[in-house]
Amino acid sequence: MFITFDSVTKLYGPVIGVNDVSCQIGPGITGLLGANGAGKSTLMKLASGQLRPTLGEVRLGKYRAWSSAAKRQLGYSPDINSFYEEMTGWEFVYAMARLYGYSGAEARRRTALVLEEVGMTDRSGRRLAGCSHGMRQRIKLAQALVNDPPILLLDEPLSGIDPGGRRDISNLLRQQAEKGKTILVSSHILVETEHLTDTVLVIARGRIVASGALAEIRGMLDDRPLTVEIASARARQLAALLVEAADVRGVELRGDSLIVRTRNPARFFALVGDLVTRHDIEVDKLQTLDAGADAVFGYLQQ
Repeated sequence: MFITFDSVTKLYGPVIGVNDVSCQIGPGITGLLGANGAGKSTLMKLASGQLRPTLGEVRLGKYRAWSSAAKRQLGYSPDINSFYEEMTGWEFVYAMARLYGYSGAEARRRTALVLEEVGMTDRSGRRLAGCSHGMRQRIKLAQALVNDPPILLLDEPLSGIDPGGRRDISNLLRQQAEKGKTILVSSHILVETEHLTDTVLVIARGRIVASGALAEIRGMLDDRPLTVEIASARARQLAALLVEAADVRGVELRGDSLIVRTRNPARFFALVGDLVTRHDIEVDKLQTLDAGADAVFGYLQQ
């Protein structure tokens, strides 16, 4: 099932929350990346039907996002950390299952299943007021899964979770994606989603500024500077050769390593290959230092 944004704008009085957003999000895990205030939560609330667009339309499959039919297709984990604190984790997830209309027996079955999936079975009897942030995040994810929805909207689900917990939740989300579900995961901590998502949407100042796989987005930035480390016993000679190249913006010598800034990665790597072959220079290491999610996000906001 697809999430479709069709020329969507959301205004908060004179403030623009999202601005003329058009995109379609399909099965698999899509990361929604952006700094705080970029428009991620507004986009999530539009997709979940909590907000209606000022202009345009949001659909879950064939249903308008704010319709009751659309909400039956949806599991939502918000970024806020507010609960009925006097409830236990079990009671909270069970109550959510009952609100979906399940019988008591079916709600109990589903509650037990999702609490096991998120690793909270042994701790589900603890009152939410006494749960850690990571445990509360798991409970939020459990209630989003309790109706086994085809679409999951997860707003900052990995925030505040220890590395082991991130690994567990990432594995669970991949399992859900393998079932054909459409999963939209928002984050401002980009490295958390880099090895999780199939595709990314980068949002800045209310607009989608890039979409696709991180590698594809990085490929769009050939005219942006890239930092490369090259280790060689003949680093000084290689530096002298590279400093004259048109696409090299700077060369820094650090012992047997060079830190090179280039504005066209494709041409630069071809040049390095040519130089080391012609001058018989042995290279021990060649790696990019800024091709990950954080660098891509930084470039796209410029």
